[in-house]
Amino acid sequence: MLGFNEPEFLSQLASTVALRPQIEELVDRLVDQGFDTLLLVGAGGTYAQMWPYEHLARRSSTLDVRAAVAAELVVSGDARLGERTVAIFTSVSGTTEDSLRAIEYVKDKGAYTVGFTGYPDSPIAKAVDAVLVSEPKAWPFDQQMLLFMGRLLSRRGEFEGYEKLAGELAGLPGVLLEVARQADPVASAFAEAHKDTGYHFLIGGGNLWGFTYLYSMCILEEMQWLRTTRVHSAEFFHGSLELLEEDTSVLIFQGEDETRPLTDRAEAFARRVSKDVTVFDTRDYPLDGISPEFRGLLAPLVLDTVMGRVSKHLERVRDHSLELRRYYRVMDY
Repeated sequence: MLGFNEPEFLSQLASTVALRPQIEELVDRLVDQGFDTLLLVGAGGTYAQMWPYEHLARRSSTLDVRAAVAAELVVSGDARLGERTVAIFTSVSGTTEDSLRAIEYVKDKGAYTVGFTGYPDSPIAKAVDAVLVSEPKAWPFDQQMLLFMGRLLSRRGEFEGYEKLAGELAGLPGVLLEVARQADPVASAFAEAHKDTGYHFLIGGGNLWGFTYLYSMCILEEMQWLRTTRVHSAEFFHGSLELLEEDTSVLIFQGEDETRPLTDRAEAFARRVSKDVTVFDTRDYPLDGISPEFRGLLAPLVLDTVMGRVSKHLERVRDHSLELRRYYRVMDY
């Protein structure tokens, strides 16, 4: 597959799910000690990647669990932040400046800090109270967050089947490798058809809203310099639908949780207007070894793998490297 290092892909994913014993030990210790608030803190893509787990907690738990933008948290504060707060941070490089400032801020308020990264000697790894390290450049962090949140909710009696889910996640590298293989021809065809498309309209909901935001801003905008609109499927009919025209490229991210009908509704309308609607649906992928009741939870991981193939093919047909930046970490700001 184009731009795909299979051994590295498998090794990186395996290193994340191998953190299960460390994650469980940490969660058990935190639960035994007691805490009242869990902050999921990120910046850009790592902020968006927290949303599925805030969403899961909101549906399942009475615990106060909230995603927070690192930079905003520092300047606005949080009245519930204190000694009975746990704050989680993720960073591929371990150098994200907004997150570093947020770690210092929440620690000054008495919070206990947890970090997931691929570099044990990075600034973030050294700044947090507990660090869990995967292989360098391992992405996404959904596996770690799903294990953390699953264990936490299980300990609180708010999630059944955690042991079964965690056991099945051990096979995730192979499962997602098959997803990548199946998605590759679809990704290539999409890229070929859209190599000259300068604007995409993205729709997603439920635990895929975070990925919709991430793919729009962090991939299409940041890495390909394309213009986008992103809208939650539940909010689509409250303004953004007016942007649709016959030739608008509409990308719909469809998962398998209870919000699926909302995205179906948006898709049905989009097809009435646009002749260029592409649906990326996690139901299209078998996910052998994953129980039906857990498929919805894995939607962000599945779509990240699928769209990773799309990104590589867009890079090819547009002759625009995914590593190219004009401003991000190039200029001071």
